[in-house]
Amino acid sequence: MDKATADRVMPKRAYSPYAGRNFPTRPFFGDTHLHTSLSFDAGAAGARVGPREAYRFARGEEVTASSGQPAKLSRPLDFLVVADHSDNMGFVTDLFAGKPNILADPLGRKWYDMIQAGKAADAALELIGAFSQGNFPKALTYLPGTPGYRSTWQQIVKAAEEANEPGRFTAFIGFEWTSLVKGNNLHRNVIFRDGADKALRIEPYTTVPPLGSPNPRDLWKWMAAYEDKTGGSLLAIAHNGNLSNGTMFPIIESFNGRPVDREYSEQRAKWEVLYEATQMKGDGEAHPFLSPNDEFSRFERWDKGNLDMSEAKQPEMLEFEYARSALKNGLKLEKELGVNPYKFGMVGSTDSHTGLATADDDNFFGKATPYEPNKSRWEHAFLSGKAGKLTAWEMTASGYAAVWATDNTREALFDAMQRKETYGTTGPRMIVRFFGGWDFEAKDAQTRSPALTGYTRGVPMGGDLRGAPAGKVPTFLVAALKDPIGANLDRYQIVKGWISADGKLNEKVYDVAWSGDRKPGTDGKLPSVGSSVDVANANWTNTIGSPELISVWKDPDFDPALRAFYYGRVIEIPTPRWTAYDAKYFDIKMPAEVTMTTTERAYTSPIWYTP
Repeated sequence: MDKATADRVMPKRAYSPYAGRNFPTRPFFGDTHLHTSLSFDAGAAGARVGPREAYRFARGEEVTASSGQPAKLSRPLDFLVVADHSDNMGFVTDLFAGKPNILADPLGRKWYDMIQAGKAADAALELIGAFSQGNFPKALTYLPGTPGYRSTWQQIVKAAEEANEPGRFTAFIGFEWTSLVKGNNLHRNVIFRDGADKALRIEPYTTVPPLGSPNPRDLWKWMAAYEDKTGGSLLAIAHNGNLSNGTMFPIIESFNGRPVDREYSEQRAKWEVLYEATQMKGDGEAHPFLSPNDEFSRFERWDKGNLDMSEAKQPEMLEFEYARSALKNGLKLEKELGVNPYKFGMVGSTDSHTGLATADDDNFFGKATPYEPNKSRWEHAFLSGKAGKLTAWEMTASGYAAVWATDNTREALFDAMQRKETYGTTGPRMIVRFFGGWDFEAKDAQTRSPALTGYTRGVPMGGDLRGAPAGKVPTFLVAALKDPIGANLDRYQIVKGWISADGKLNEKVYDVAWSGDRKPGTDGKLPSVGSSVDVANANWTNTIGSPELISVWKDPDFDPALRAFYYGRVIEIPTPRWTAYDAKYFDIKMPAEVTMTTTERAYTSPIWYTP
């Protein structure tokens, strides 16, 4: 081919290497799961920050927390979903107003009196307990179609419309569908791609029959009906499988006792493209019982019981609660049914019930208003029941969702979520890339623009590799950059799960990039990065770790005949936990059982290999 022909067929790129790029060049950070004063449990517990103030706070403004303290983020978020509970929308507003219908009910009168007497936290626990066990008074149940319910939904939608500023800040319309059968958590956050013109044509789906249902199958039918009616788009994000007591990622459905079938698999794969793998009620990536060889699987465990602690956790439940085991079981179900119901991407979010999306350990405003910063918050019982007690110090300052989108708009962010080009962090805003392909080479990790190669010769997180070319092995281009105001990075790991020819499910964690000149030992384990944490002063130094990790890794154990998934996990060096910041600020001494340091992390969406 002569030069003239070559220039015509393969024109030289513009001098500016950024001109004409059509792939995401930055992640947008946000929270897909925030409750305000309009959620019946948050409001009853004392939350006074409403949706408008929640969006102002997320955009970087200073607001007054419900406890009267000034609060502000270190940096604005890029997007936010106010996901108030769909059940009992409007109830808490009338409860605080002492409306006649509330006071006419004995429990309504009791809860009102408790709040007036300064016992809002106790009232909130009673409310949650009654709802969890299906004992919430029918006379006090606010349902779609009633004036209080409708006006509250309109208020939520209006706040999102006012805060939404395409290109600068995205305010998604959403709600939480709070399925809670006998205390077993099956919650989902439902997110709209749409604006008020479509969202106000319906009212949110609840868990109360006959208008609602606690069964996820019925939620998916409602979502399909919404799209048919409006032409809009929805997705649902499940969370806290760790509190579901074995029901979040079933092989046998809890609602009918039958094995998961193809219809269930198709519908779940369609509607639930993401999973909230980390948040304030514990981390949901992995568990040491399921992954005993993974030294980082012991992070922020909430594994004593279900959501209201009414039933103790049994070891056999754990397999059906954590993201990694769900991803493995998804391979098994795909082999049997032809569809993988658990082919989800990863995000993190807060589930804060304060209206404040705070996931930083040095700026932690707690799960609910009674646990906003105060000298004794760490020692109070957060949950208690037959299964035991969870103390407030066990709350986790986590997390955020990171979305690789082309623009900061509802449409671009939603579409990126749909293709699972997302990752979750426990709070830090580290930048994480993860590409899979067949032809990456070591030199691809020497470029300052790994994404250019990643998108050109591979697929990003959330993508698929199919049918290995003859003689080829999957290669992965990984890159991570520390949070600019956060801690250095310890290591970048790839977690692999696969199903062997005999049907056995397997997993392995590979260290693929790390700081310093450490070398794996004879056991294959990388030595600890160490710690620079000064617990007494709630401080650390970046004298260990690395600000950047980048590498190309080739799977040494690949079998082209076996289904597999791979996802990235990035670990920071140790830093002070929020309990250490509290101890320093309030000048208190924590008992030995209180965890004072943390290893923040990020989880990417997987890349799947299908023969």
